[in-house]
Amino acid sequence: MEALGRHLLIDFHGCAPALLDDPAHLEQALHEAALAAGATVLNATFHRFSPCGVTGVLLLQESHLAIHTWPERAFAAVDLFTCGHNLDPWQACARLKQALGAAQGRAIELQRGQTCLEGRAREI
Repeated sequence: MEALGRHLLIDFHGCAPALLDDPAHLEQALHEAALAAGATVLNATFHRFSPCGVTGVLLLQESHLAIHTWPERAFAAVDLFTCGHNLDPWQACARLKQALGAAQGRAIELQRGQTCLEGRAREI
């Protein structure tokens, strides 16, 4: 059975702390990443925590793109779910790595909608 969607769970390490604490930068970065994947953005919401850190979500026509940051650890966790077959979530992943100034990243891709949930991890 063909998968209904692709789900990337991404960890970025060694990110620029100032960028991880800037909701406007993160919203722009996620928008650009979504467009690079071929997705359509429907809505966005972002929140900055005190003393630091941001969580944000883009609602996509094809599902969602979310981020949660820990500037004090130079770390960001990203969740990207895309439905359909015309999108490339790895393009979004590459764009985000650059936008966050990440030194390294690791991602796992899950094929959603199949009877057996399997994932493949890779360094990015």
